[in-house]
Amino acid sequence: MPHFDLAVIGSGSGNSVLTEALSGRSVALIEESTFGGTCLNVGCIPTKMLVYAADVADTIRASARYGIDASVDQVRWHDIRNRVFGRIDPISAGGRIYRDESPNVTLFEAHADFDGPRSIRLSTGEEVTADQIVVATGSRPHVPAMVADSGVPFHTSDTIMRIPFLPRRLAILGGGYVGAEFAHIFSALGVEVTLIVRGARLLTHLDDEISDRFTALAQDRWRVLLNTDVTAVERGADGVRVKVRDAAAVDADLLLVATGRIPNSDRMNLAAAGVEVDADGLVQVDDYQRTTADGVWALGDVSSPYQLKHVANQDARVVAHNLAFPHELRESNHRAVPAAVFTEPQIATVGLTEQAAHARGVKYVSAVQHYGFTAFGWALEDTSSVCKLLADPVTQRLLGAHIMGPEASILIQPLIQAIAFGQTVHDVASGQYWIHPALTEVVENALLSLPLDRRLLPA
Repeated sequence: MPHFDLAVIGSGSGNSVLTEALSGRSVALIEESTFGGTCLNVGCIPTKMLVYAADVADTIRASARYGIDASVDQVRWHDIRNRVFGRIDPISAGGRIYRDESPNVTLFEAHADFDGPRSIRLSTGEEVTADQIVVATGSRPHVPAMVADSGVPFHTSDTIMRIPFLPRRLAILGGGYVGAEFAHIFSALGVEVTLIVRGARLLTHLDDEISDRFTALAQDRWRVLLNTDVTAVERGADGVRVKVRDAAAVDADLLLVATGRIPNSDRMNLAAAGVEVDADGLVQVDDYQRTTADGVWALGDVSSPYQLKHVANQDARVVAHNLAFPHELRESNHRAVPAAVFTEPQIATVGLTEQAAHARGVKYVSAVQHYGFTAFGWALEDTSSVCKLLADPVTQRLLGAHIMGPEASILIQPLIQAIAFGQTVHDVASGQYWIHPALTEVVENALLSLPLDRRLLPA
């Protein structure tokens, strides 16, 4: 039975735990699937490469508004897909080879189950023990039993990007991050998209006003069925038929299930190690990323409610530090966690939503700035994009920022910084230059339009 100083289960953000400070320790790195984790192989990176192709197609189709006549003559899905995975697959393979050849690292390609405290049974029949264990097994797509038990072929975000050809019609179950991004990708590439959503709006985790605005725009771009209960999923004449209550069935060539993700905590026999999970299946960790079992740590989607790569990376840095310097423990920082949805239009958010402020009894003022009220907004002929801010009327610090429009994920960065470092609205708006006529003036004007008491501003 091999014993190691450290065992890491998962090669996504878990792989980055293996820093120079730990290079002298013997390490078991265990991965049962494709090396590199969700983000590299089936998540953030390939989807955003596809999103960019979709953005280009949309830009071409919209060029007439700028006095340029152009059209999309052909979409070469084979080339689009291969541009993505022709780059990603070699990175994954190279990462695996690098770790397999790393000094003091033993790579096990197997599934891992705990069979006792700091003891792991591999699907190969081997048993591994370690002084410290890091659980970084991520999450997987949630598939409702109705679909899973139907016998009907379906796709998730794990498989949809590698399909051999574009369908004529795509039905998507779910109106969250994954559904919104793939609706944009495939509709821009010429596919007829139908979103089937149980709720009254899309992207309901967002500020209500932003969610409402996005839903209205989505209904102009795609077929969107809201407040819709699926009663059955069946094989159709040419693909799949989704039966819904009080509406006509949806026929499509392919079905994409985008109903969220669940942590992979249920597949590891964590109870044998004394590792507890919460009601949502998340591994319970403290501020230092320690689980309830001595010597066992967890990071990323398996323990975090955020399910964001930048959060998993931050968790990994904390775990790496705490493993290397156990007498100088560092806490995770989950304050002001930002997120973006790379759909059309792009959306980014950080901090409190208006409904959260209401629910918590937090006093706030708010402002909404339209892109179209700035010079660059004119250049874009933009009539729908907005930046919405919430601020504390007493401290004059930002509480939340929500942007929907071009480059939202970039424009929001100074607002993330403001919340993270406790800067006042005045400091951010007036303490620096904002390039004119750059699109960042949308953020500047939103800050300046917040109805704050100017008597509280510094002289």
